[in-house]
Amino acid sequence: MTAACIKSVASCRKPGLRERKKIRTRKAIRQAAYHLFGEQGYDATPVDQIAEAAEVSPSTVFRYFPTKEDIVLTDEYDPLFAEALARRPKDEPPVTALREALCGTLALQVDERERAEAMQRMALIRDVPAVRARMAEHMAETKRLLALVLSERTGRPEDDLELQVVTAAVLSALIEAMYHWLDDGMKGELTVPVSHALRVLERGLTL
Repeated sequence: MTAACIKSVASCRKPGLRERKKIRTRKAIRQAAYHLFGEQGYDATPVDQIAEAAEVSPSTVFRYFPTKEDIVLTDEYDPLFAEALARRPKDEPPVTALREALCGTLALQVDERERAEAMQRMALIRDVPAVRARMAEHMAETKRLLALVLSERTGRPEDDLELQVVTAAVLSALIEAMYHWLDDGMKGELTVPVSHALRVLERGLTL
């Protein structure tokens, strides 16, 4: 989730022409990368090849994705998640609001290519150590941004211990749901284990 969208989440609306062009370029790079990863493997695919397949320069690839791992980990769904979260009732419990917003956003991946890319992304996260390591850096930023969202919804300071615990628990639940889905052969929709995992937090970690 982008900091700009979280800090002024209600203002995140349909992107303009320039932003739509950027989105198309990002998608072209990502689709080219996923195709090459599927053909020859992640480690055997250099950024130069991805750039050539996407018909852009290597510098353009790095302008959109600072590292090769970011091609796997970055998507266009963060602003949509921010908008969905902004629409949740203000008196809704934070974890419930996050669950509903996240599952609603994940359900938007109705295109077969998007679904295939999501499944390929999960497999790369599971199988490629460099991608997992980079994801840890992404998650640290996501944790900070989620803390900001929850701070705005609850009125608690961002460094409040209970707020930090909830934020860390939500992210851990998401990771566990993702790996459960992978280990189960990616059957069904990812929203099912994600919703289940967050409901565990909602009910108070009872077994």
